[in-house]
Amino acid sequence: MINNIFPKIHKEGHKFLAISILITFFALFISKGLGLFLIIITIWVYYFFRDPDRVSINDNRFLVSPADGLITYISEVSGPPELNLENKSYTKVSIFMNVFDCHVNRTPTSGTIEDIFYKPGKFLNASLDKASEENERNYYKIKSKDKGDEIIIVQIAGLIARRIVCEVKKNQELSQGERIGMIRFGSRVDIYFNNRKPLVKIGQNVVAGESLIAEV
Repeated sequence: MINNIFPKIHKEGHKFLAISILITFFALFISKGLGLFLIIITIWVYYFFRDPDRVSINDNRFLVSPADGLITYISEVSGPPELNLENKSYTKVSIFMNVFDCHVNRTPTSGTIEDIFYKPGKFLNASLDKASEENERNYYKIKSKDKGDEIIIVQIAGLIARRIVCEVKKNQELSQGERIGMIRFGSRVDIYFNNRKPLVKIGQNVVAGESLIAEV
């Protein structure tokens, strides 16, 4: 119960939380109204950087969600040209994370990271389709441990986000639901897969590491 109310926070949040607490402390001496407002902001900063433990299905026949958020797009598309996959067909699912969602991202399947590619870019609203092509983003190509298929994860920075955090490296072995990084302050994650049936629909809310996205 305590862990649900006061979850641990991601290491990226320590600095922001310390700054927010310090500013709030001094603001209380100036204005109680301002101080109370900043207390609310501090609580939000704490919960934005929350990093709760998640329990995955541990079955590579299924893909679990790489992010908390809202399903905004499901369609058949070509693969990302940044990974030289433009000649392959994939099902693409987009998950939009608002500023109240947990922003820690996870791998949808157990497997090996075959490639990581970071591309700088703009900071458009992450809910827009063109954010996939123009925004700052980070690509992960993961080879599923049991099925051997390629799963592509793309972290896309949003309108407010200014940093994508990658916590894994090329050739690293991952377990399903393991943390791969996070994006700060409102963003999106795309997942590409093939030979699997989507299990979600547009408008559905999903939980990283737990909600089932697709099955063989």
